[in-house]
Amino acid sequence: MALMRLLILGGTEFVGRAIADEALARGWQVTVFNRGRHAPPPGVRALRGERGSEGDLGALERGEWDAVVDTWTGAPSAVRDTTRLLADRAERYVYVSSRSVYAEPVRAGLAEDGPVVDADPDDGEVAYARAKRGGELAALAVFGDRALLGRAGLILGPRENVGRLPWWLGRIARGGHVLAPGPADLGLQYIDARDLAIWVVDAVERGLGGPYNLVSEPGHATMGELLEACVRATGADARLHWVAPETILAAGVQPWTDLPIWLPEGDLYDALHRGDVTKAVAAGLRCRPVAETVTDTWAWLKGLGGHAPRRPDRPAVGLAPETEAALLRD
Repeated sequence: MALMRLLILGGTEFVGRAIADEALARGWQVTVFNRGRHAPPPGVRALRGERGSEGDLGALERGEWDAVVDTWTGAPSAVRDTTRLLADRAERYVYVSSRSVYAEPVRAGLAEDGPVVDADPDDGEVAYARAKRGGELAALAVFGDRALLGRAGLILGPRENVGRLPWWLGRIARGGHVLAPGPADLGLQYIDARDLAIWVVDAVERGLGGPYNLVSEPGHATMGELLEACVRATGADARLHWVAPETILAAGVQPWTDLPIWLPEGDLYDALHRGDVTKAVAAGLRCRPVAETVTDTWAWLKGLGGHAPRRPDRPAVGLAPETEAALLRD
């Protein structure tokens, strides 16, 4: 295959960085466009600028690319502006979207043709679901069937800057009695950022377009397998104590935020951990074992002294020690 030219809007953190690394490993010519707050991956061409209502896209006014990857999570109008600017100079546009675009209630087994939230590509700052759907509409308006919409779910792996798996690793590394939200055999659906990157780069090579749910198959791992992998990876003297969902909820503990990744069975669990990924799997999606994701994330964290970076637009996650202790005493 001829040398591919890839432009990543972002490209220095988590998903964007994983895509940059994968493209570079294949010998692609990679350009990243961002504010310059983080060091670009070695080997890329770095352009500086700002997106949004006060943005400066001047650095993107020249150049041609085979594909653009956009991980933007803010105002859809920023995606509108970049798609219009790059319309005649990029062959394909990959928008890393979210399964949050589906309209509630999201039934178990929902595929890509499910109902989505109302949104507008001209929107300014709006709630996350509308922002992602507005970004999809902006990409589709300009690139049509040359737009690939990667509807990711829960994303884990090295360089995670939301803090979910890093919190669990940090807590288990401290050892002692650890509250484990049950049941242990609760199935999880997520994707390692590196597997997402492999699929996206493959999809660009194949010229895919349209929406794809980008997460593992439901039950790819269980809550028990995830936490047990954390114990093994850290080598900590930690003992998992499985607590029933009813007990945890009665104590006012918030799933997903106080206890990252975990959701009790119900509508939200169905939405986030039971999506249909038949289309993506048929198009080559493969997900590595949970132990590999956990082990590699712990190795990355240790390299940072155990302190993971966190996006300023996302709240801190994790259970307060006194709340955990109280639940373990009951």
